[in-house]
Amino acid sequence: MNELVKLNIARQALMEAKTLDEIRNIRDLARAVKAYTIAKGLGIEMKNEASEIEIRAIREMGKIIQQKQEAGEVATRNDGYKYGTCTHMEQVPETLTDIGVTRKESSTSKNLASVSDKQFEDLLNDFIEDKKPLTKTAVLRNIAKGKTTENVIMPEGTYRIIYADPPWHYSDIKAHRTEGSAENHYPTMTIQELCNMSLPKTEDNAVLFLWVTSPLLEDAFKVINTWGFKYKTSFVWDKISHNMGHYNSVRHELLLVCIKGSCLPDNQKLFDSVQSIERTEHSVKPEIFRNIIDTLYTKGNRIELFARRKNENWDCYGNAIL
Repeated sequence: MNELVKLNIARQALMEAKTLDEIRNIRDLARAVKAYTIAKGLGIEMKNEASEIEIRAIREMGKIIQQKQEAGEVATRNDGYKYGTCTHMEQVPETLTDIGVTRKESSTSKNLASVSDKQFEDLLNDFIEDKKPLTKTAVLRNIAKGKTTENVIMPEGTYRIIYADPPWHYSDIKAHRTEGSAENHYPTMTIQELCNMSLPKTEDNAVLFLWVTSPLLEDAFKVINTWGFKYKTSFVWDKISHNMGHYNSVRHELLLVCIKGSCLPDNQKLFDSVQSIERTEHSVKPEIFRNIIDTLYTKGNRIELFARRKNENWDCYGNAIL
């Protein structure tokens, strides 16, 4: 059976596939054909056709995963936390691991499924008609570029608590070439763009909880100061699993606590500054940190900037809110 016949069979099978296992088999077949075309030095058309079927299969996986998560059949995130010797894990029917999906596969597939059918088809056609190399990274990058905040309206309330996970821009060009880079998931913002953004109105005494990674820690203080806050302390999210960096194996992220005026916690409960929780999908933060904020600050309006989902008692601002 030649490779073109295999692709035609895979394309037909994808139209009829219903389960993750069926779709995974089609994806793997397309990948095998693509590897063969590269090894044999075949033309861009054949390679792109194999890539197209692979990407379509991954997008279908994203639709199924999203449906399972919305139905509560699969966890959307790991909300486990450890306080000393006490461990709590949210009870859910299944995890991504249970259904044989990695964090990266879930994030990539759901990003591919996040655009309309028309947008997706138009995007693929641009690559195929122009005979440009079609890859997951290239498609993800184009999807991310289309997610802007131009039509997102900032709430008009006055807030005491701000929780923010900015779309930091990394200047390391090598990082942008990988499928997991921030640029392939959402439109990033430079330090100057973050400093210049319009913020919601705050009370004279307010608190800011700001997520930042170690490489951008110094730049984060420019944003904090420009926004009118002063750094006080931090929480460390120990992600348990590692991610390779230039100087060490990175397994943590920082949540900086900053204040405007005087804004000590309403509740004097002291949480451990280091929280060890397995990471899940790209950039998704454990919900326990929001619970900590709600426990410490019981009074006042609260808003999450660059939010991914709506949460009870929180206003939100972002271009990826579910």
